[in-house]
Amino acid sequence: MKILFALSLIVALSASAQVAPPRPLPPVPSPAQLAWQQLEYYAFLHFGMNTFTDHEWGEGRAHPDNFNPTAFDARQWARVVKAAGMRGIIITAKHHDGFCLWPSATTDYSVKASKWRDGKGDVLKELSAACQEFGLKFGVYISPWDRNHPLYGTPKYNAVYKAQWRELLTNYGEVFESWLDGANDGKKRMTYDFWGFFSTIKSLQPQTIIFSDAGPDIRWVGNEKGFAGETNWSPRDNEGTFPGFADEKQLNVGDENGTTWLPAECDVSIRPGWFYHANEDDKVKSVEQLMNIYYGSVGRNANLLLNLGVDRRGLINENDERRLLEFKAAREAEFSNKISVRRATASNVRGAAFNAAKAVDDNAQSYWATTDGVTEAALELDFGAEVELNRLLIQEHIALGQRVKKFSVSIWRNGAYENIASATTIGYKRLLRLPLVKTNKLKLTIEAAKASPMLNHLAVYRAP
Repeated sequence: MKILFALSLIVALSASAQVAPPRPLPPVPSPAQLAWQQLEYYAFLHFGMNTFTDHEWGEGRAHPDNFNPTAFDARQWARVVKAAGMRGIIITAKHHDGFCLWPSATTDYSVKASKWRDGKGDVLKELSAACQEFGLKFGVYISPWDRNHPLYGTPKYNAVYKAQWRELLTNYGEVFESWLDGANDGKKRMTYDFWGFFSTIKSLQPQTIIFSDAGPDIRWVGNEKGFAGETNWSPRDNEGTFPGFADEKQLNVGDENGTTWLPAECDVSIRPGWFYHANEDDKVKSVEQLMNIYYGSVGRNANLLLNLGVDRRGLINENDERRLLEFKAAREAEFSNKISVRRATASNVRGAAFNAAKAVDDNAQSYWATTDGVTEAALELDFGAEVELNRLLIQEHIALGQRVKKFSVSIWRNGAYENIASATTIGYKRLLRLPLVKTNKLKLTIEAAKASPMLNHLAVYRAP
């Protein structure tokens, strides 16, 4: 009898330990989309003919000799970006004026026609090498709008644009993000072959992430201020959308019941303009402004693409560099004082492999999850003693889909739990600025979810 009881206990424990994870909730990210989201923060570099003509949108008529950086140093760009805590660089290889920063065979309007390095320079070649040296991702933007090319406005131009992508994606190594928009001429309208563009790009580098208003891999956030919606779903109802004609309000928040995984990217410049202008040297965004943007982008389930206008020397300006490093120091200070958790418990647990401790073990591959059908649940963190706290970091295990629709945060005070914050979506990462409070326990309550909630990271901090 004792042997049978022992065997039954072993079988029961084994079954408990082997509880299956929740089923995926479509849509879910591809491995490439998931890897992209984990980058979180990287640089957009605007550099080209506009840098030397002091324009934002050039007309494509400036002589190539105007492009002549006197101290061009792609390694300086990479060094600054790396020191700032960014993880990659996307360069404006061609802006609307049509001037190419590489010696393209598709046009005479490029660095090969300039006096810079006697027409033998190649910005992309040097930047790609610098990114590789400093361990940064390398990405490119080429505008479909070309105010210089004689074929623009005709169907033949689509082949030119595809050929430009072909040059970039075969000659400069791995490109982590291929960036394009729907920019078009107001008078000489161009009918773009967007699906042909996307197909060309993916045929050359299948793992590259394509950005546009309509994806197909990631979406514009709907503004150039750097802020995602307080509610921000990665799924998107993408049927019938295409670059240049998307719903900006809907792009900002995504779609709870969307059928395409299309997470948001927030592009914003560190200065008023996108290209360098000397009269903006004293208009660099403050650390406070940049921190607000960080919380409104990375802290709301989006990635942050922060723009820097390279100056006429061919360097990231010292004013921008200084602010980037100050911004990095502020971020580090914000999350340097992590509060230790003595014990984590949950109102519902799927099984031992998905218990509450999995949400606080600093292992991105483990997570707390509830049993099927349970879409309201709470996690309680016991700190073991009274602590001061004012920041909260939450992450869903988005590999199996985005689930949480609404949550609240409360602290133990005067013998009961007291609400101190409420919000909607979580997604890959949610950062909350909480009021400075003292407590020995904190509770996160999932008030509504589309399916079993799954959290792989929950952390509390005391920011300065």
